Amino acid sequence: MKYYIASGFKNKTSVQAVSQFLSSRGHVNTYDWTLNERADTVEQLGRIGTLEKQAVADCDFFILYLPGGKGSHVELGLALAYDKKVFIYSEKGFSPEEASSFYFVEGVHHVFGDLEKLFSEIHLVEETKSR
Repeated sequence: MKYYIASGFKNKTSVQAVSQFLSSRGHVNTYDWTLNERADTVEQLGRIGTLEKQAVADCDFFILYLPGGKGSHVELGLALAYDKKVFIYSEKGFSPEEASSFYFVEGVHHVFGDLEKLFSEIHLVEETKSR
């Protein structure tokens, strides 16, 4: 299965760890934004935005790793519009005051705690898809 992970630059190392785990299980990352530096020109922003938009369109499942960056919630909107399987992961959870209403629409799965819980949830999707 193909995946995409949206998050903020401050989670770069954690996102890379999740990506390494998923890739070791045979999943394919549709775009690894963690290889980028912060964009500082309009041209870079446009190129990255185009690649990220296509990556969301191409993925089978989408992970929003909180806290997210500016673009991660736009990517969440794309994933919902494309009817992707969506996981919102937060180590500590979130309160309604911190959340977007889109966190609670049908098809969005919340995963709180350690990364093993996220991996377990993704494994359930794998099993369902293979049936």
